[in-house]
Amino acid sequence: MSNNDFASVSTRRGFINAVAAAGGAGLLARLGITPALAVEATGRAEKPLKAAFSNAGLQATWCAQGKRAAEYWGKVFNVDVTWFDGELSPTKQRKAIDNMATQKWDFVAIQALTEGTLTDPANKMIAAGIPVVSIDTLIAPYDQVNVHFMGTSVTQALVDAIGGEGNIVMTTGPLGFSAVQGRSKAFESVVKKFPKINVLDTAPADWDVTKTARIWETWLNKYPKIDAAFFHNDDMALAAYNVMKAHNRTNILIGGVDAMPPAIEAVLDGRMYATVRGSSAQRSLFRRQKLSGPLF
Repeated sequence: MSNNDFASVSTRRGFINAVAAAGGAGLLARLGITPALAVEATGRAEKPLKAAFSNAGLQATWCAQGKRAAEYWGKVFNVDVTWFDGELSPTKQRKAIDNMATQKWDFVAIQALTEGTLTDPANKMIAAGIPVVSIDTLIAPYDQVNVHFMGTSVTQALVDAIGGEGNIVMTTGPLGFSAVQGRSKAFESVVKKFPKINVLDTAPADWDVTKTARIWETWLNKYPKIDAAFFHNDDMALAAYNVMKAHNRTNILIGGVDAMPPAIEAVLDGRMYATVRGSSAQRSLFRRQKLSGPLF
């Protein structure tokens, strides 16, 4: 799909719906592929398959969207999906995956909240002959996944917007999360090229919007001038915006990750400056007044 195809989506709602489609049937329908055609092309299981899924935590909208997508396609392909919520807690996710590992599955798919904490139960399932799929992040240490684009594209957009000089901060996800480590390194790789950019502070809010609000209350009282802020997901970015609004500091340019529909709307109405969509197929940046690259 070309850039012009997306530029031709003239209404805010139309564009948001196009982005939301990434979570399920709408994406393929937009490409002219119905669920029936998908089944015809790839095949539907003759007997129901049992699959277990887990991601970081359903409090995060990106994770909740992933659950809806998995359950939808499970129905299409005759896969019974059971969800084990990570609850944004490495300890709780480990307990959930330990429980998962005591059962029989045709396959499992896991997004580890913290790299290395789920290695033992994952190995137990592999030893039992159960295929284990790593989603988005790493279950055990290995070559870093390609998260560089998401971190660099948003950070570069923010740096460009403030003219290559000023004060910037970063609010991260859990520090043990491999994607968080990658986004942080990407952020650092951009800002180090600009000697007039001052990184005032960085802090992990762990995808938690309440923790994000607390951090930002502190920062807005501590730092009289913040020009831009990079967030490792959109939920944290929008939570921080509410705090900025309460402090009359909405001049701060905000960049996030995930390009969830509320964030796309926030970019369009000016509350956020940029967000980026990451998927296994393609990654793309959406920022105020410019869409860079195909969205899907």
